[in-house]
Amino acid sequence: MQQIADPFLYTLLLIFVCAKLFGELFERLSLPAVLGEIAAGVVMGPFALHVIVPSASVESISELGAIFLLFAVGLETHPRELINVGRTSLGVALAGVVVPFAAGFVYVVLHGDSPQEATFVATAMVATSVGITARVLGDLGALQARAAKIILAAAVFDDIIGILLLALVAGLASEAGVEWQPLVLLLAESVAFAVFMIFIAPRIIRRMHGRLRHVTTRNASLVIALAICLALSVAAEKIGMAAIVGAFFAGIAFAEFAPELGLRPQVNALSEFLAPFFFFVMGAQLDLRVLTPKIILSVAIISVLAILSKVIGCGLPLLREGWRTALKVGVGMTPRGEVGLIVALIGLNAKMISEEYYAVVILMIAVTTIFAPPVLRLLFRYPTFAESELAKSPATAAAAAEPLQ
Repeated sequence: MQQIADPFLYTLLLIFVCAKLFGELFERLSLPAVLGEIAAGVVMGPFALHVIVPSASVESISELGAIFLLFAVGLETHPRELINVGRTSLGVALAGVVVPFAAGFVYVVLHGDSPQEATFVATAMVATSVGITARVLGDLGALQARAAKIILAAAVFDDIIGILLLALVAGLASEAGVEWQPLVLLLAESVAFAVFMIFIAPRIIRRMHGRLRHVTTRNASLVIALAICLALSVAAEKIGMAAIVGAFFAGIAFAEFAPELGLRPQVNALSEFLAPFFFFVMGAQLDLRVLTPKIILSVAIISVLAILSKVIGCGLPLLREGWRTALKVGVGMTPRGEVGLIVALIGLNAKMISEEYYAVVILMIAVTTIFAPPVLRLLFRYPTFAESELAKSPATAAAAAEPLQ
């Protein structure tokens, strides 16, 4: 039997085709394509049919997919719009951290386990993974909605808070304990980075804009935008934030000029190719073999707490804007991701949490990831009766068309 010339390329081909086929199948079932891409990873991955085992190289490609996905989302988000919802989003992020942390901590302690184990599980329940929400909102063409702007801005604050909590629990797990000086420095660097990217970076891009016409390189605008995207992703990781936050800010910096430079269709094409690898690898990490009746019960309780605590915590600050906006934002903030996985792994390696709780955290992340897309699709696609009546009035429809007012 003839050997495959390049196993890496063959793996990429299989992942891309399977992810797209599953995505098409789910769309025909009126479900989000992203859910199909995650399901492809679960079914075809190492813990089910064992057809595809993502290598370290494939995982690196998947991380690149997440970076370009958030870069594309950033291109749809004008800095002024992010500033307009900044105060609201900060309140959403803070409440969306406190309520899930309290819910997770209380449950584990009442279950009879140690406060240290409760701290790790509670921290894993805090951080939002905005990649999935961003993909769903992009597929629905809803990135310009006020609720979407609040979700994206709150996710930035959420990431900063999540990284700080990660630093705290890492300190708890180490023999040296928590070192406060590096923690304060991390907070200062994260805030400074966010402020610079929202207020100053767009002005720098504005000055560069006129000079791009004199660059002879083909697709000069795209080349420079991609270089800045990767550079800011590296900078974000150096500070201690997620790389996708840097990519998101890079998109924001170019958002004002994206239509004129033709960046959106080009970056969307890159994202369309690379993002499925990210979602496939996410699904491939789910090991269904760990499920026992005891773990299933714990997963069910923790997952319900994780969903309700985000919906309630993130929704409460928005009740004055209507229950539907509150629900959209709450559901949009429910998916957990990378920070939760890292917290669980640190706890397991330091013997701060048991293998059972490690499995519970991993499966909770999977459940919240699967829960959000179909519910978001329903909330953003189908208006309520009240919203339909509002749209019938020309005056109120015109007012409602301005989501940031």
